[in-house]
Amino acid sequence: MQDKVMPKHVAIIMDGNRRWAKERGKNPSLGHLEGSKTLEEVGMYIFKCGVKYLSVFAFSTENFKRSEDEVGYLMDLLIKKFKSTVSKFEKNGIRVIISGRRDNLRKDVLKAIDALEERTKNGTVGTFNICLNYGGQAEIEDAAKKLALDYKEGKVDLDNFDFNNYLYHNLPPIDFLIRTSGEERISNFMLYQLAYSEMYFTNVYFPDFKSEQFDLAIDEYNKRKRRFGG
Repeated sequence: MQDKVMPKHVAIIMDGNRRWAKERGKNPSLGHLEGSKTLEEVGMYIFKCGVKYLSVFAFSTENFKRSEDEVGYLMDLLIKKFKSTVSKFEKNGIRVIISGRRDNLRKDVLKAIDALEERTKNGTVGTFNICLNYGGQAEIEDAAKKLALDYKEGKVDLDNFDFNNYLYHNLPPIDFLIRTSGEERISNFMLYQLAYSEMYFTNVYFPDFKSEQFDLAIDEYNKRKRRFGG
């Protein structure tokens, strides 16, 4: 990968966990478990390739519409993964941040989030942005409310401000979006940051999206000629 141009900020919509399990006659929970293993593996590989920011869509605001059992399993899995991987992130200099609304999240999930962010806050090698209870429209709405409040209190000059400062986190624009499982839409994911992103859609379900699949995606990225409205 040394001869490849690497995007600064990669985003992944991790789709297909349930279909991966269904095609194998397994419970959807197995798909989520295998997907979490893939994320841990390919995530570290992506940072080792030189990517500085990685954003992933872990759980949307709409996912709460799923069954209580599935949502409960996903929350338990997140807590388990946050606790089991924190040392690895800390050791490798990866700062982990969580983007999304905190309401509707269980207290034990919030506690695990706070511990993970605190333990990894000094990481300088890369930033791993996990979007949890997240929606792109919700992020823009929440940012607009904060901006309006600051304006009301006389804290902002509308002719000279950075809207990125009002988002959940001030991150650089997304250079390259990857979506697995064959779906070709962005599903309300990081709408503001995706304005000029290159997009890559693969039929591979996320549990099978290993380092080799990321390499193929980067090969495609390097064939693109990026344009920014010109």
